[in-house]
Amino acid sequence: MDGIVLEALRLTDPVSHSNDTKPKGFPAYSPALLFLNGEFMRGAASSASGSLTGALGRSHSAVESELAPEILARRARQRRQMLDMVGVSYMIDAAILLIYAYAGATSFMVAPAYGACGLLSVAAYIAISEAKVNDRFRDHYFISQQTSISLGIMLLFIYLAPEVGCLFLCSIFLVFTFAALRSTPRQTIIGWTAAAVGLTVLFLLSDRPIGMPTGTPLERFATMLVFILVLGRGMVVGLFSSSLHESLYRRGIELKEAYKRIEELAELDELTGSLNRRSIMQTLDEEIARSRRSKTPCAVALIDLDWFKRINDRFGHPVGDEALRAFAITVFANIRSIDKFGRYGGEEFLLILPETSDGAAMRTVDRLRAIVGALDWSAISQDMNVTMSAGVAMLRTDDTADSILARADQLLYQAKDLGRNRVVSA
Repeated sequence: MDGIVLEALRLTDPVSHSNDTKPKGFPAYSPALLFLNGEFMRGAASSASGSLTGALGRSHSAVESELAPEILARRARQRRQMLDMVGVSYMIDAAILLIYAYAGATSFMVAPAYGACGLLSVAAYIAISEAKVNDRFRDHYFISQQTSISLGIMLLFIYLAPEVGCLFLCSIFLVFTFAALRSTPRQTIIGWTAAAVGLTVLFLLSDRPIGMPTGTPLERFATMLVFILVLGRGMVVGLFSSSLHESLYRRGIELKEAYKRIEELAELDELTGSLNRRSIMQTLDEEIARSRRSKTPCAVALIDLDWFKRINDRFGHPVGDEALRAFAITVFANIRSIDKFGRYGGEEFLLILPETSDGAAMRTVDRLRAIVGALDWSAISQDMNVTMSAGVAMLRTDDTADSILARADQLLYQAKDLGRNRVVSA
Protein backbone atom coordinates (compact mmCIF):
# COMPACT_ATOMS: atom_id res chain seq x y z
CA MET A 1 0.00 0.00 0.00
CA ASP A 2 2.80 2.44 0.89
CA GLY A 3 4.52 1.69 -2.41
CA ILE A 4 1.49 2.52 -4.51
CA VAL A 5 0.95 5.75 -2.58
CA LEU A 6 4.54 6.79 -3.28
CA GLU A 7 4.08 5.96 -6.95
CA ALA A 8 0.92 8.05 -7.05
CA LEU A 9 2.98 10.97 -5.80
CA ARG A 10 5.72 10.25 -8.31
CA LEU A 11 3.23 10.25 -11.17
CA THR A 12 1.73 13.57 -10.10
CA ASP A 13 1.70 15.94 -13.07
CA PRO A 14 3.48 19.18 -12.09
CA VAL A 15 1.18 21.17 -14.40
CA SER A 16 -1.73 22.55 -12.39
CA HIS A 17 -5.17 23.61 -13.62
CA SER A 18 -5.12 26.48 -16.04
CA ASN A 19 -7.24 28.61 -13.71
CA ASP A 20 -5.93 27.41 -10.33
CA THR A 21 -5.44 30.07 -7.70
CA LYS A 22 -3.78 27.76 -5.17
CA PRO A 23 -0.78 25.44 -5.45
CA LYS A 24 -1.62 21.87 -6.29
CA GLY A 25 -0.79 18.84 -4.17
CA PHE A 26 -2.38 17.50 -1.04
CA PRO A 27 -5.30 19.64 0.11
CA ALA A 28 -5.00 21.63 3.30
CA TYR A 29 -7.38 19.09 4.84
CA SER A 30 -6.76 15.68 3.27
CA PRO A 31 -9.00 13.10 4.95
CA ALA A 32 -7.49 10.23 2.99
CA LEU A 33 -4.24 10.57 4.87
CA LEU A 34 -6.09 9.92 8.11
CA PHE A 35 -7.07 6.50 6.84
CA LEU A 36 -3.67 5.01 6.11
CA ASN A 37 -4.19 3.22 9.42
CA GLY A 38 -7.65 2.16 8.35
CA GLU A 39 -8.50 -0.30 11.08
CA PHE A 40 -7.91 2.23 13.85
CA MET A 41 -9.91 4.93 12.14
CA ARG A 42 -12.86 2.64 11.36
CA GLY A 43 -13.01 1.56 14.98
CA ALA A 44 -12.78 5.17 16.14
CA ALA A 45 -15.52 6.24 13.76
CA SER A 46 -17.96 3.56 14.82
CA SER A 47 -17.27 3.92 18.53
CA ALA A 48 -17.36 7.73 18.41
CA SER A 49 -20.64 7.87 16.53
CA GLY A 50 -22.15 5.21 18.78
CA SER A 51 -21.03 7.02 21.91
CA LEU A 52 -22.40 10.34 20.68
CA THR A 53 -25.76 8.83 19.77
CA GLY A 54 -26.02 7.04 23.08
CA ALA A 55 -25.05 10.09 25.11
CA LEU A 56 -27.62 12.28 23.42
CA GLY A 57 -30.36 9.76 24.16
CA ARG A 58 -29.76 9.36 27.89
CA SER A 59 -30.99 11.52 30.70
CA HIS A 60 -28.68 13.29 33.14
CA SER A 61 -29.31 10.74 35.88
CA ALA A 62 -28.53 7.85 33.56
CA VAL A 63 -25.28 9.45 32.46
CA GLU A 64 -24.33 10.12 36.09
CA SER A 65 -24.81 6.43 36.90
CA GLU A 66 -22.64 5.37 33.95
CA LEU A 67 -19.65 7.65 34.48
CA ALA A 68 -16.33 6.07 33.66
CA PRO A 69 -14.31 4.75 36.65
CA GLU A 70 -11.52 7.27 36.04
CA ILE A 71 -14.03 10.15 36.22
CA LEU A 72 -15.50 8.82 39.47
CA ALA A 73 -11.98 8.43 40.87
CA ARG A 74 -11.10 12.00 39.91
CA ARG A 75 -14.25 13.34 41.55
CA ALA A 76 -13.50 11.38 44.74
CA ARG A 77 -9.95 12.78 44.72
CA GLN A 78 -11.23 16.34 44.38
CA ARG A 79 -13.68 15.81 47.25
CA ARG A 80 -10.88 14.41 49.39
CA GLN A 81 -8.69 17.43 48.66
CA MET A 82 -11.46 19.82 49.64
CA LEU A 83 -12.29 17.91 52.84
CA ASP A 84 -8.59 17.76 53.75
CA MET A 85 -8.40 21.54 53.47
CA VAL A 86 -11.50 21.91 55.65
CA GLY A 87 -10.00 19.59 58.27
CA VAL A 88 -6.71 21.51 58.30
CA SER A 89 -8.68 24.76 58.69
CA TYR A 90 -10.44 23.40 61.79
CA MET A 91 -7.09 22.33 63.27
CA ILE A 92 -5.61 25.81 62.68
CA ASP A 93 -8.57 27.40 64.46
CA ALA A 94 -8.23 24.93 67.33
CA ALA A 95 -4.53 25.80 67.68
CA ILE A 96 -5.34 29.52 67.87
CA LEU A 97 -8.02 28.77 70.47
CA LEU A 98 -5.37 27.03 72.57
CA ILE A 99 -3.26 30.20 72.42
CA TYR A 100 -6.28 32.21 73.53
CA ALA A 101 -6.84 29.74 76.36
CA TYR A 102 -3.19 29.95 77.42
CA ALA A 103 -3.54 33.75 77.44
CA GLY A 104 -6.60 33.38 79.68
CA ALA A 105 -9.06 34.75 77.15
CA THR A 106 -11.21 31.58 77.06
CA SER A 107 -11.55 28.12 78.58
CA PHE A 108 -9.15 25.31 77.68
CA MET A 109 -12.21 23.16 76.85
CA VAL A 110 -13.19 25.33 73.87
CA ALA A 111 -10.31 24.28 71.60
CA PRO A 112 -10.73 20.47 71.89
CA ALA A 113 -14.53 20.74 71.72
CA TYR A 114 -14.40 22.91 68.61
CA GLY A 115 -11.74 20.74 66.97
CA ALA A 116 -13.68 17.56 67.74
CA CYS A 117 -16.90 18.94 66.24
CA GLY A 118 -15.15 20.10 63.09
CA LEU A 119 -13.04 16.98 62.56
CA LEU A 120 -15.96 14.64 63.25
CA SER A 121 -18.02 16.39 60.56
CA VAL A 122 -15.11 16.16 58.12
CA ALA A 123 -14.55 12.48 58.98
CA ALA A 124 -18.23 11.74 58.38
CA TYR A 125 -18.13 13.34 54.94
CA ILE A 126 -14.88 11.54 54.07
CA ALA A 127 -16.53 8.22 55.00
CA ILE A 128 -19.56 9.07 52.85
CA SER A 129 -17.30 10.08 49.97
CA GLU A 130 -15.16 6.95 50.15
CA ALA A 131 -18.34 4.84 50.19
CA LYS A 132 -19.25 6.47 46.83
CA VAL A 133 -22.59 7.65 48.22
CA ASN A 134 -21.96 11.13 46.79
CA ASP A 135 -21.86 9.85 43.21
CA ARG A 136 -25.58 9.10 43.33
CA PHE A 137 -26.37 12.80 43.57
CA ARG A 138 -25.99 15.72 41.18
CA ASP A 139 -24.23 17.76 43.91
CA HIS A 140 -21.64 15.14 44.76
CA TYR A 141 -19.80 17.62 47.01
CA PHE A 142 -22.84 17.94 49.33
CA ILE A 143 -22.23 21.69 49.44
CA SER A 144 -25.52 22.59 51.13
CA GLN A 145 -25.09 19.98 53.85
CA GLN A 146 -21.46 20.82 54.55
CA THR A 147 -22.16 24.55 54.61
CA SER A 148 -25.10 24.09 56.98
CA ILE A 149 -23.13 21.96 59.45
CA SER A 150 -20.05 24.21 59.40
CA LEU A 151 -22.21 27.30 59.80
CA GLY A 152 -24.03 25.63 62.68
CA ILE A 153 -20.71 24.84 64.41
CA MET A 154 -19.52 28.44 64.05
CA LEU A 155 -22.77 29.95 65.36
CA LEU A 156 -22.85 27.47 68.25
CA PHE A 157 -19.34 28.36 69.39
CA ILE A 158 -19.98 32.09 68.99
CA TYR A 159 -22.78 31.55 71.51
CA LEU A 160 -20.73 29.23 73.79
CA ALA A 161 -17.47 31.22 73.67
CA PRO A 162 -18.41 34.79 72.68
CA GLU A 163 -15.22 36.15 74.24
CA VAL A 164 -13.30 34.80 71.20
CA GLY A 165 -16.20 35.26 68.78
CA CYS A 166 -14.03 37.12 66.26
CA LEU A 167 -12.31 33.84 65.34
CA PHE A 168 -15.61 32.10 64.56
CA LEU A 169 -16.93 35.12 62.66
CA CYS A 170 -13.83 35.08 60.46
CA SER A 171 -14.25 31.33 59.99
CA ILE A 172 -17.77 31.92 58.67
CA PHE A 173 -16.15 33.84 55.82
CA LEU A 174 -13.99 30.77 55.13
CA VAL A 175 -17.04 28.51 55.18
CA PHE A 176 -18.63 30.52 52.40
CA THR A 177 -15.32 30.78 50.55
CA PHE A 178 -15.20 26.98 50.40
CA ALA A 179 -18.90 26.81 49.51
CA ALA A 180 -18.43 29.28 46.65
CA LEU A 181 -16.27 26.73 44.84
CA ARG A 182 -19.29 24.64 43.90
CA SER A 183 -22.44 26.43 45.07
CA THR A 184 -25.40 27.01 42.80
CA PRO A 185 -27.26 30.34 43.03
CA ARG A 186 -30.03 28.61 45.00
CA GLN A 187 -27.55 27.09 47.46
CA THR A 188 -25.83 30.46 47.85
CA ILE A 189 -29.09 32.23 48.70
CA ILE A 190 -30.08 29.53 51.20
CA GLY A 191 -26.66 29.63 52.89
CA TRP A 192 -26.60 33.42 53.07
CA THR A 193 -30.14 33.47 54.52
CA ALA A 194 -29.22 30.91 57.18
CA ALA A 195 -26.10 32.90 58.15
CA ALA A 196 -28.06 36.16 58.25
CA VAL A 197 -30.73 34.67 60.51
CA GLY A 198 -28.16 33.10 62.84
CA LEU A 199 -26.09 36.25 63.16
CA THR A 200 -29.21 38.35 63.69
CA VAL A 201 -30.20 36.14 66.60
CA LEU A 202 -26.71 36.33 68.14
CA PHE A 203 -26.25 40.07 67.71
CA LEU A 204 -29.75 41.38 68.34
CA LEU A 205 -31.69 38.76 70.28
CA SER A 206 -29.04 37.69 72.76
CA ASP A 207 -26.90 39.58 75.24
CA ARG A 208 -23.73 37.61 74.52
CA PRO A 209 -20.80 40.07 74.20
CA ILE A 210 -18.90 38.99 71.09
CA GLY A 211 -15.29 39.89 71.69
CA MET A 212 -11.92 40.26 69.99
CA PRO A 213 -9.26 39.74 72.69
CA THR A 214 -6.47 42.35 72.59
CA GLY A 215 -5.85 42.94 76.31
CA THR A 216 -2.41 41.28 76.51
CA PRO A 217 0.44 40.85 74.04
CA LEU A 218 -0.37 37.14 73.72
CA GLU A 219 -4.03 37.89 73.03
CA ARG A 220 -3.05 40.46 70.41
CA PHE A 221 -0.69 37.89 68.88
CA ALA A 222 -3.49 35.30 68.71
CA THR A 223 -5.91 37.83 67.19
CA MET A 224 -3.27 38.80 64.65
CA LEU A 225 -2.94 35.10 63.74
CA VAL A 226 -6.69 34.89 63.26
CA PHE A 227 -6.67 37.57 60.57
CA ILE A 228 -3.38 36.55 58.94
CA LEU A 229 -4.32 32.87 58.71
CA VAL A 230 -7.85 33.59 57.53
CA LEU A 231 -6.33 35.62 54.69
CA GLY A 232 -3.84 32.84 53.98
CA ARG A 233 -6.50 30.14 53.91
CA GLY A 234 -8.66 32.31 51.69
CA MET A 235 -5.77 32.59 49.25
CA VAL A 236 -5.23 28.82 49.33
CA VAL A 237 -8.90 28.27 48.52
CA GLY A 238 -8.56 30.80 45.71
CA LEU A 239 -5.58 28.92 44.29
CA PHE A 240 -7.51 25.66 44.55
CA SER A 241 -10.43 27.30 42.74
CA SER A 242 -8.05 28.57 40.07
CA SER A 243 -6.65 25.07 39.54
CA LEU A 244 -10.18 23.70 39.20
CA HIS A 245 -11.06 26.36 36.64
CA GLU A 246 -7.86 25.64 34.72
CA SER A 247 -8.67 21.92 34.76
CA LEU A 248 -12.20 22.64 33.52
CA TYR A 249 -10.80 24.89 30.79
CA ARG A 250 -8.41 22.16 29.62
CA ARG A 251 -11.18 19.60 29.62
CA GLY A 252 -13.39 22.00 27.69
CA ILE A 253 -10.70 22.31 25.02
CA GLU A 254 -10.32 18.53 24.90
CA LEU A 255 -14.09 18.15 24.60
CA LYS A 256 -14.23 20.62 21.72
CA GLU A 257 -11.45 18.74 19.95
CA ALA A 258 -13.27 15.44 20.54
CA TYR A 259 -16.52 16.81 19.11
CA LYS A 260 -14.63 18.24 16.16
CA ARG A 261 -13.08 14.81 15.58
CA ILE A 262 -16.50 13.15 15.79
CA GLU A 263 -17.87 15.63 13.26
CA GLU A 264 -14.96 14.89 10.93
CA LEU A 265 -15.51 11.15 11.25
CA ALA A 266 -19.23 11.61 10.59
CA GLU A 267 -18.40 13.36 7.28
CA LEU A 268 -15.95 10.75 5.99
CA ASP A 269 -16.30 7.43 4.27
CA GLU A 270 -14.58 5.08 6.70
CA LEU A 271 -13.03 2.90 3.98
CA THR A 272 -11.47 5.49 1.68
CA GLY A 273 -11.21 8.61 3.81
CA SER A 274 -13.05 10.65 1.20
CA LEU A 275 -16.27 12.49 1.99
CA ASN A 276 -19.23 10.15 2.38
CA ARG A 277 -22.32 10.38 0.17
CA ARG A 278 -24.30 12.62 2.53
CA SER A 279 -21.39 15.01 2.97
CA ILE A 280 -20.40 15.20 -0.71
CA MET A 281 -24.04 15.85 -1.69
CA GLN A 282 -24.27 18.63 0.87
CA THR A 283 -20.99 20.04 -0.46
CA LEU A 284 -22.36 19.91 -4.01
CA ASP A 285 -25.39 21.99 -2.99
CA GLU A 286 -23.09 24.52 -1.31
CA GLU A 287 -20.78 24.74 -4.34
CA ILE A 288 -23.73 25.23 -6.70
CA ALA A 289 -24.99 28.12 -4.56
CA ARG A 290 -21.49 29.62 -4.28
CA SER A 291 -20.90 29.35 -8.03
CA ARG A 292 -24.12 31.23 -8.73
CA ARG A 293 -23.30 33.95 -6.22
CA SER A 294 -19.78 34.48 -7.54
CA LYS A 295 -20.75 33.79 -11.18
CA THR A 296 -17.81 31.39 -11.59
CA PRO A 297 -17.86 28.08 -13.49
CA CYS A 298 -18.11 24.79 -11.68
CA ALA A 299 -17.59 21.26 -13.01
CA VAL A 300 -18.72 17.91 -11.64
CA ALA A 301 -17.10 14.59 -12.53
CA LEU A 302 -18.72 11.24 -11.81
CA ILE A 303 -15.95 8.63 -11.70
CA ASP A 304 -16.28 4.84 -11.82
CA LEU A 305 -13.54 2.22 -11.47
CA ASP A 306 -13.72 -0.07 -14.50
CA TRP A 307 -14.67 -3.72 -14.02
CA PHE A 308 -14.38 -3.37 -10.27
CA LYS A 309 -16.73 -6.30 -9.61
CA ARG A 310 -14.29 -8.52 -11.49
CA ILE A 311 -11.47 -7.27 -9.25
CA ASN A 312 -13.48 -8.22 -6.16
CA ASP A 313 -14.40 -11.61 -7.60
CA ARG A 314 -10.88 -12.45 -8.74
CA PHE A 315 -8.71 -10.97 -6.00
CA GLY A 316 -11.15 -10.82 -3.09
CA HIS A 317 -12.90 -8.01 -1.27
CA PRO A 318 -9.94 -7.12 1.02
CA VAL A 319 -7.83 -6.46 -2.08
CA GLY A 320 -10.71 -4.48 -3.57
CA ASP A 321 -10.86 -2.36 -0.42
CA GLU A 322 -7.13 -1.64 -0.66
CA ALA A 323 -7.59 -0.64 -4.29
CA LEU A 324 -10.34 1.81 -3.32
CA ARG A 325 -8.10 3.34 -0.64
CA ALA A 326 -5.17 3.65 -3.03
CA PHE A 327 -7.40 5.25 -5.67
CA ALA A 328 -8.75 7.80 -3.17
CA ILE A 329 -5.27 8.73 -1.96
CA THR A 330 -4.11 9.08 -5.57
CA VAL A 331 -6.95 11.48 -6.34
CA PHE A 332 -6.28 13.53 -3.21
CA ALA A 333 -2.62 13.79 -4.21
CA ASN A 334 -3.55 15.28 -7.56
CA ILE A 335 -6.33 17.79 -6.90
CA ARG A 336 -6.39 21.31 -5.50
CA SER A 337 -7.27 22.23 -1.95
CA ILE A 338 -10.53 23.80 -3.17
CA ASP A 339 -11.63 20.65 -5.00
CA LYS A 340 -13.98 18.26 -3.19
CA PHE A 341 -13.87 14.48 -3.54
CA GLY A 342 -16.28 11.95 -2.09
CA ARG A 343 -17.53 8.40 -2.42
CA TYR A 344 -20.85 8.43 -4.24
CA GLY A 345 -21.55 4.73 -3.79
CA GLY A 346 -19.68 1.44 -4.24
CA GLU A 347 -16.85 2.10 -6.68
CA GLU A 348 -18.36 5.40 -7.88
CA PHE A 349 -16.85 8.70 -6.76
CA LEU A 350 -17.86 12.33 -7.17
CA LEU A 351 -15.31 15.06 -7.84
CA ILE A 352 -16.38 18.72 -7.60
CA LEU A 353 -14.13 21.25 -9.35
CA PRO A 354 -15.04 24.83 -8.36
CA GLU A 355 -13.82 27.77 -10.46
CA THR A 356 -12.90 25.41 -13.29
CA SER A 357 -13.76 25.85 -16.96
CA ASP A 358 -14.94 23.04 -19.24
CA GLY A 359 -11.54 22.52 -20.83
CA ALA A 360 -9.64 22.67 -17.54
CA ALA A 361 -12.04 20.19 -15.95
CA MET A 362 -11.62 17.77 -18.84
CA ARG A 363 -7.82 18.01 -18.66
CA THR A 364 -7.84 17.55 -14.89
CA VAL A 365 -10.00 14.42 -14.90
CA ASP A 366 -8.16 12.95 -17.88
CA ARG A 367 -4.87 13.55 -16.07
CA LEU A 368 -6.27 11.64 -13.08
CA ARG A 369 -7.31 8.83 -15.44
CA ALA A 370 -3.80 8.61 -16.87
CA ILE A 371 -2.18 8.60 -13.41
CA VAL A 372 -4.53 5.88 -12.13
CA GLY A 373 -3.90 3.73 -15.20
CA ALA A 374 -0.11 4.13 -14.90
CA LEU A 375 0.07 3.04 -11.25
CA ASP A 376 1.74 -0.27 -10.45
CA TRP A 377 -1.31 -1.96 -8.97
CA SER A 378 0.66 -5.19 -8.57
CA ALA A 379 1.96 -3.62 -5.34
CA ILE A 380 -1.46 -4.53 -3.94
CA SER A 381 -1.98 -7.83 -5.79
CA GLN A 382 -0.07 -9.57 -8.55
CA ASP A 383 -1.47 -9.07 -12.09
CA MET A 384 -4.05 -6.53 -10.92
CA ASN A 385 -4.76 -3.47 -13.04
CA VAL A 386 -7.22 -0.65 -12.35
CA THR A 387 -8.54 1.98 -14.73
CA MET A 388 -11.29 4.57 -14.43
CA SER A 389 -14.00 6.12 -16.55
CA ALA A 390 -15.60 9.49 -15.91
CA GLY A 391 -18.33 11.79 -17.08
CA VAL A 392 -17.72 15.54 -16.69
CA ALA A 393 -20.66 17.97 -16.62
CA MET A 394 -20.56 21.75 -16.31
CA LEU A 395 -22.98 23.62 -14.06
CA ARG A 396 -25.77 25.36 -15.96
CA THR A 397 -27.86 28.31 -14.88
CA ASP A 398 -30.95 26.25 -14.08
CA ASP A 399 -29.13 23.20 -12.70
CA THR A 400 -29.87 21.48 -9.43
CA ALA A 401 -27.70 18.84 -7.81
CA ASP A 402 -29.93 16.11 -9.26
CA SER A 403 -29.89 17.50 -12.80
CA ILE A 404 -26.13 17.99 -13.05
CA LEU A 405 -25.53 14.53 -11.56
CA ALA A 406 -27.96 13.02 -14.05
CA ARG A 407 -25.99 14.56 -16.94
CA ALA A 408 -22.67 13.43 -15.45
CA ASP A 409 -24.10 9.92 -15.06
CA GLN A 410 -25.19 9.84 -18.72
CA LEU A 411 -21.72 10.96 -19.79
CA LEU A 412 -20.17 8.28 -17.59
CA TYR A 413 -22.26 5.61 -19.31
CA GLN A 414 -21.13 6.98 -22.67
CA ALA A 415 -17.52 6.55 -21.53
CA LYS A 416 -18.26 2.94 -20.62
CA ASP A 417 -20.03 2.28 -23.92
CA LEU A 418 -17.00 3.67 -25.76
CA GLY A 419 -14.75 1.05 -24.17
CA ARG A 420 -14.00 2.40 -20.67
CA ASN A 421 -10.73 3.98 -19.44
CA ARG A 422 -11.76 7.32 -20.85
CA VAL A 423 -13.35 10.65 -19.92
CA VAL A 424 -16.40 12.10 -21.69
CA SER A 425 -17.71 15.64 -21.28
CA ALA A 426 -20.67 17.44 -22.77
